[in-house]
Amino acid sequence: MFLSTFLFVFGTISQAEPENSSEDPHQWLETIDEKKVLDWVRERNQRSVADITKEEGFTDLQDRLQSIFDSKDRIPYVSKTGKFFYNFWKDGDHPRGLWRRTTMKSYQTDNPSWETIIDLDALATEEKENWVWHGANCLPPKQTRCIVSLSRGGADADVKREFDVQKKQFLTDGFSLPEAKSRVSWLDRNHLLVGTDFGEGSLTESGYPRITKIWKRGTPLSDAELLMEGSTTDMSVGAYHSHTPGHKRTLVYKTLTFYTNQLFLKTRKGLVQLDKQDSANMQLWKKHILLELREDWIVDGKTYTAGSLLAAPLKNWLKGKKDISVLFKPDEKTSLSYFSTTKDHIILSTLEDVKSKIWVATPHRKEWTRSEIAGIPQFGRISIYPVDATKSNDYWLRVQDYITPATLSIGSIGGKAPTKLKSLPPFFDANNLEVSQHFTESKDGTRIPYFQVSRKDISKDGNNPTLLYGYGGFEIALLPYYSASLGAAWLEKGGVYVVANIRGGGEYGPKWHQAALKEKRHKAYEDFAAVAENLFERNITSPSKIGIKGGSNGGLLMGNMYTTYPDHWRAIVCQVPLLDMKRYTKLLAGASWVGEYGDPDIPEQWEYLKKYSPYHNIDATKDYPTILITTSTRDDRVHPGHARKMAAALEVADKDVFYYENIEGGHGGSANNKQAAFMSSLAYTFLWKQLHTPRKEAPKEENPEEQRQETPPKKTE
Repeated sequence: MFLSTFLFVFGTISQAEPENSSEDPHQWLETIDEKKVLDWVRERNQRSVADITKEEGFTDLQDRLQSIFDSKDRIPYVSKTGKFFYNFWKDGDHPRGLWRRTTMKSYQTDNPSWETIIDLDALATEEKENWVWHGANCLPPKQTRCIVSLSRGGADADVKREFDVQKKQFLTDGFSLPEAKSRVSWLDRNHLLVGTDFGEGSLTESGYPRITKIWKRGTPLSDAELLMEGSTTDMSVGAYHSHTPGHKRTLVYKTLTFYTNQLFLKTRKGLVQLDKQDSANMQLWKKHILLELREDWIVDGKTYTAGSLLAAPLKNWLKGKKDISVLFKPDEKTSLSYFSTTKDHIILSTLEDVKSKIWVATPHRKEWTRSEIAGIPQFGRISIYPVDATKSNDYWLRVQDYITPATLSIGSIGGKAPTKLKSLPPFFDANNLEVSQHFTESKDGTRIPYFQVSRKDISKDGNNPTLLYGYGGFEIALLPYYSASLGAAWLEKGGVYVVANIRGGGEYGPKWHQAALKEKRHKAYEDFAAVAENLFERNITSPSKIGIKGGSNGGLLMGNMYTTYPDHWRAIVCQVPLLDMKRYTKLLAGASWVGEYGDPDIPEQWEYLKKYSPYHNIDATKDYPTILITTSTRDDRVHPGHARKMAAALEVADKDVFYYENIEGGHGGSANNKQAAFMSSLAYTFLWKQLHTPRKEAPKEENPEEQRQETPPKKTE
C-alpha cells in the first residue's frame, strides 16, 4: 500500500487560473489569495466565528482541547535514526515543535532525557517563517546527515535543506531545494535521487514531478543526471534507494494512475522493468519480491485472489520464473490492512470484520511459515511496526480503541513477549461508555458494519444526540482509535458517536474499495444512509438528533448526504471537501484522482459524475439541514475553491450555511495545536447547538406574507 498512500499525501503546488464562465458564476473564488477573494473569506469567517463562539461553553472547550493537545502526558512516539531514537514534539511551550532524540535506555524510563536537535519555534522566529515540520530523511548507516523538510503554514509543498545532526545546523553549502512537492532519497553521501519541479514542462498534468534525476553534490540542479522521464499524462515519476546491508539497490517507479504503477530496478545495463500487474504494488525485501494484488491474477494457470500478498525469489523473478508463495489470502470477512518487515520476518496486520489481528510470515529455504505473535491482545486497534527494520526483529506495539487510551509496548519476534513502556492517561471519563459493533444492509443488500460508542444505559427513545462519521474512499479503512477531543467534546456530554465502514474504504480489501469506484460511487452514499436508517430503526437517534461529519473525500460524502438525503440529518460538518466534480481535475491535485472518481471531460463519465457533484445538485426549493463548511487557504491538495463555491451557491439559494477558512493549516486544517483546538471546538459546538435546536419548517406557500414577517434572517446574511 506504500505507493497509493504516498500519492494521496503528495499533492501539487500549482493553483487554478480561473477564467470567466457563465456556467459557473462563483469560479472567481478559485483564485487562492487574491485580495477580493480573501476579503470574501474573512467576511464569512467573522460571521461564523461570531455566531458559534458565543455559545456557552465554547471557550472552556477550546481551552480544554488545547490543554489536551499540549499535554506533556502524551506518548512520545519515536523512530530509530542512527544510534538514537528521535521524536517530534509539540506542547504549550513549543507550539511549532521540537525535533529531539534520546537513547533506548533513557526512553524506557518514565522521564526520558531528551536532547533537542531543532527548535522549530526558534528557527521560525530567526528566519521569519511560519515553519511546519514535515520530517527528516537521514543517510544510512550513521544517519547524521539529513534532508529536513519544512512547510510554510502546513501546505504539502515544502523546502528541503541538508542538516548535520552532530553540529545541529543546516549546511550553507549542502543540498537544498526550494518550495515544491519534491521527493528525495539518499543514494550516497554525495548524491541524491530527486523528483521535483525542474522548470517548465517538468510536471505531469496532475502536478507531480514527471522527471527524476541523480543530483551530485556541489553541482547545479540543472546538471543532474536524468534517471527516468515520464509523460505528462502519467501521474508521477520517482525513485528511492534501499540501503539494506547486502541488498542495496535503486528502484524507480512510474505511477500511471492513482491505482496503477510500474517498477524498475536500476542495473549496470540500465533500468529493468519488474514484471507485475500495473494495479499491483510491489516491494523488494532482501532476496524476495513482495506483491500485493488489487485484482485477480492468473499465473501459470493458477489464480491468485485480489487482496492477496504474494512472495517470490527476486533472482528467479528477473529470469521470468515465478515461484510464488501466498503469504495471505483474503476471504469474505478478512483483508490485509498492511504489512511491514523486520530483519528476518514479515509482519502482517489483517482485519476480520474490521477487527485487527497480527501474523508473522517467515521465509525458510524452500517455503514460508505463518504464525501468530505471542502476547498480542485480541481486542482494540492493533498497530505494529519494526523498531529497526534492517538490524533486529524487535517491534513496537500500540493498542487502543474508542474509549481505551493507547498503550505502547516493545517486543521481539521469536523472543520476549511485548512489555508495556508507555501509556496514555485517560483524557475523558469513559466509565459508563461502551463500544459495540453492528451490521445493517445497504440498498442492494450488502452487509455494512459500523461501530457505536455510547453510554451503557443509553435510552432507546430516538432522542440521543448522535454524530455519524464516514469516509468511504481510496481504500482507507476506518479503525477504532482513541480521540481525546471527541471524548471531551462529545461523549462526556452524553453524545453518541458512530463510525460507518462503508464501501469505497479498505475494510474488506480492494474489492470493498472497487465496489464504490466511479459510476458505482452511489453505493458508498447508500451505505452511509443505511447506517443512519438503522440507527433510527434501533431508536438510538432520529433525523432531528443526528449530525454528520467528514473531510476531504469524506467532505464529498458530506456534500452528497446534504443534497441527496437532506431529510436524514439535522446538521453537517463538511471539512476540506471536494464538491465541484466538474472542475475538480483542474484544481490542484484533482487530476490524480480520476482513477477514483472518473473524468468529467469525458461526456459519458460526466453523466454519472454530475449525479454526485454536490455543487451542481443544489435545489433552492428543497429544505436542507444546516451546514458548516471549513477549509484552509494553504490546502494545496484539495483546492479551497470547492468549499468557497459551495458556500457561495448555498448563500444564493438562501440556505443555512456557516463557512470558516483557516488562512494556514494545509489539508490537515490547522498548523499548530491552538488552531487545531479552535477548529475542533468550532465543529463540535456547531453540531451540539444544532442538535438541540428545532429545525426550521419549510416555508408555507399559502401565506408567504406571514413567512416574511416571522422567519428570522439567515445567519449568513
